[in-house]
This record gives sequence, C-alpha cells and structure tokens, in this order.
Amino acid sequence: MYNNGNKKKKGLIAMRLVDITNSFPNLVQQQLAHTNAKLVQVYSLGQTTVIFTESPHHQEVVLRNERRNIQNAEIEYVLSQLTKRKPEDAELIRAPHVATATLRSAVAS
Repeated sequence: MYNNGNKKKKGLIAMRLVDITNSFPNLVQQQLAHTNAKLVQVYSLGQTTVIFTESPHHQEVVLRNERRNIQNAEIEYVLSQLTKRKPEDAELIRAPHVATATLRSAVAS
C-alpha cells in the first residue's frame, strides 16, 4: 500500500514490524547468556531483519537486509516503534546492508 497522502514519505510502502523472536531461539539464548542483555527480540520489517537488545545501560537496534542498504525511513520507523526515540538520539553506524543504532540510557542520580 502506497502512502500517497504524506508527501514527506511519498512512494514508500507502509511499514509493519512482525515479532519473529520465536524463530531465533539460539540467537536469543546466546545473547542472553554471553552479554549483559536483559531483553532480546527479533522482528521482520519486510525483507529487513531487526534485532532489538536492551541492557541496563543501553538499547541497541540492528537492521539487516541481504538485498539492499538500510533506508533512513526504516531506521526512523524502527526507533520510533521500539524505543520511542529519534535517530538524532542514537549513535548510528552504517555499512552495506546493515545499520546499527545504539541508544545510551540516562544515568540515574
């Protein structure tokens, strides 16, 4: 479905995150066992796989697409849906077909 009403996102297909965590039990088990992660979730965003990890001091989102580079709109959408924050709040690292966003938690006084 094309979003014709919003000129900012013209031509983009409507995005939807689907929780596919149960399809990756080994990934989740390894992350929880060998890192300080308290939560690991895996999502599908069409052809893009999204891995969301939450630890006591930060949240990390990894987007991967085997066929093309990750688009800015995908990063924006995923961060808003999973963290309620914007890309400007994150430390972004991009590589071909992959993007990583790290969001530091505020230090409690």
